Amino acid sequence: MDTSASHRHARSVAEAAARAAGAVIRRYVGADPSVEAKGTNDFVTEADTAAQQAVVQVLSDAFPNDAILAEEQDDAESASPDYDGRRWIIDPIDGTTNFMHALPPYAVSIALQEGPEVVAAVVYDVAHDWLYAAAKDEGATRNGEPIHVNASAELSDALVATGFPYRRFEHMDTYLQVLRDVLLTTRGVRRHGAAAIDLVRVAAGHVGAFYETGLRPWDVAAGALILREAGGTLTDFEGNGALTPVFGRQVMATNGILHKALQPMLAPLIDTHA
Repeated sequence: MDTSASHRHARSVAEAAARAAGAVIRRYVGADPSVEAKGTNDFVTEADTAAQQAVVQVLSDAFPNDAILAEEQDDAESASPDYDGRRWIIDPIDGTTNFMHALPPYAVSIALQEGPEVVAAVVYDVAHDWLYAAAKDEGATRNGEPIHVNASAELSDALVATGFPYRRFEHMDTYLQVLRDVLLTTRGVRRHGAAAIDLVRVAAGHVGAFYETGLRPWDVAAGALILREAGGTLTDFEGNGALTPVFGRQVMATNGILHKALQPMLAPLIDTHA
């Protein structure tokens, strides 16, 4: 199997895994699942665990030799971007707090890392039944139809998405100052509560840009490839690309045109990673 075919096959398997997890998640919506606090405002539910098991089962059946990096595993926090083989990066429910309150959006996020890059990805918006997918150099789709970033050329014409700090709050004043500047400069700011959803909404042209700090690789990896394959740009706040924003805990994602204008506005956040 050539490389492109291998990536397409991986994408197809990831789609099946995401739908399997989605079926599990729907069974819990509206219920009152057991909740465990991992830290301040950081939760894992029975649904997270069951959905992760569904994803891992599908992936392991198809690719028994591939490694797994998943949010709900003991060594996840120590994950490094350096990996020589194939590794699946999984968030069984991105937007767990939304899900706990039966408030969309929440999503399944699955990405395949091969060495220094992500080569296949799926983000499944469970509540809307929208499956975003990409394979390296193959473009990005939603439910099989091509998607592309929008053409907003000025921040004043752009809707921007962000996420608020919720684990650590020592940089809150700086974050609020940046948020004020973005609000005054753009058409508006939205906070959806699920970074994977924010990234694919940039990819699909609904918003022109997204920024957030304190993210984890399972929040970002899949959406990063989908965005890039849809014509967008993803870096950290200093402009570093590749896997740096995926593992570096700072993400600036735009339609590409807006990147140069947004980056200096985020400069005060460069030293914040919480």
